[in-house]
Amino acid sequence: MSERAAPFYCPYCGDEDLRPSEAVEGRHGAWECAACNRAFQLKFLGLLARGLQHSEAGGDDI
Repeated sequence: MSERAAPFYCPYCGDEDLRPSEAVEGRHGAWECAACNRAFQLKFLGLLARGLQHSEAGGDDI
């Protein structure tokens, strides 16, 4: 089994200076951004039941 994937950039400011968060107690998988001073957690919710469906037009339906 491999380690969990790490985020490449902050979802708030886009900076790449991220560190695992130890300050947020009880939050496994939490990250801290040194640029904007935010802590966040990413969570995988699961697979979609319908799966990925491609449209024949090649674009997204609006």
